[in-house]
Amino acid sequence: MEDWPVLLSLFPDNWMELASESNVVKGLRKDKVVENYMRTLLIHIACGYSMRETAARAKLAGLADISDVALLGRLRKAKDWLHSLCVALFEEQKVALRSENKFPVRLFDATNVKEPGKTGSLWRIHYSIQLPSLECDFFKLTATKGKGTGESFFQYAIKQGDYIIADRGYSTPSGIHHVISKKAFVMVRVNTRVLPMLDLQHQRFPLLQKVQGIKEAGAVKSWKVLIPGGKENFVAGRVCAIRKSNEAIILAQNKINREANKKGRKVMPETLEYAKYVIVFTNYPEDVFSDFEVLEWYRARWQVELVFKRFKSIAHLGHLPKHSDDSSKAWLYGKLFVALLTNKLIEYASSISPWGYVLEEQSATECLA
Repeated sequence: MEDWPVLLSLFPDNWMELASESNVVKGLRKDKVVENYMRTLLIHIACGYSMRETAARAKLAGLADISDVALLGRLRKAKDWLHSLCVALFEEQKVALRSENKFPVRLFDATNVKEPGKTGSLWRIHYSIQLPSLECDFFKLTATKGKGTGESFFQYAIKQGDYIIADRGYSTPSGIHHVISKKAFVMVRVNTRVLPMLDLQHQRFPLLQKVQGIKEAGAVKSWKVLIPGGKENFVAGRVCAIRKSNEAIILAQNKINREANKKGRKVMPETLEYAKYVIVFTNYPEDVFSDFEVLEWYRARWQVELVFKRFKSIAHLGHLPKHSDDSSKAWLYGKLFVALLTNKLIEYASSISPWGYVLEEQSATECLA
């Protein structure tokens, strides 16, 4: 059990107060120790054990004597607590998600999860996170193969006035037109291979030629474009682009070359050119969102994605509870919390050697004991 104090040292300082505020132990007839409550949840969330096996392991460890059904209830009850812990860890990392404007900004993403065991089913989670609150406001489960299972704006409930941010996997004409049909706003990383663009004269927009005119790192430019749809239907918006630093360009190009070598493919010259820029399409109103602000919001999405990348890899290990939205969202928040702790541990390990975690202050007597 020596690793538990190490892990606990990475928790937000007010994690116990957050438990009290969310009333996670209120109404419990036994096993009311908050620390044991969290340790039991992490056996399921972080280690990937099923509810039944988690209950058995918690009993053997003396953490809780509950059934798998009761454990599911505890997971569901911990939803708000796990959410507040995630927000606290994001604030520690100073992720730039603050906004004075009251826009309902939503981050769309998807990831695959596999149920435990050799025959466990593979599922795809489509979810939406509100920024800056990090609240999960939409959750959908689909298969990973077959029609209608891929990453797409069509998977989500979109409301009028939503401000949506998504990565290049959502960069399709049909998806963008779908968002606009709901009277919502979209910001999406441009997939240059699949997203056609026209200029205001309905001629092919020379995207590569335009972005190559950005010569300095950090310089921002934008152009008015149309995204064609069926039956002479067009979505008007703008393309905002920023040139990366020389170091970031080298990293991006090296990654492209490595992936191409693995798959035995030849890299097209324009692919390496596009790697020098971050290019975003949006119909966010210009009078409210300048070009710079559009890219700042996308950068906020990218900062969240850095943590979600770890979250996605961890998510493959666990059992997805499909009994209710609350239990599923609690499981998502729990996975994100574990990912944030992992990220924090790695940062400490790389910068505070040799032990890689925070030491609690002790009195001189305790140190000599």
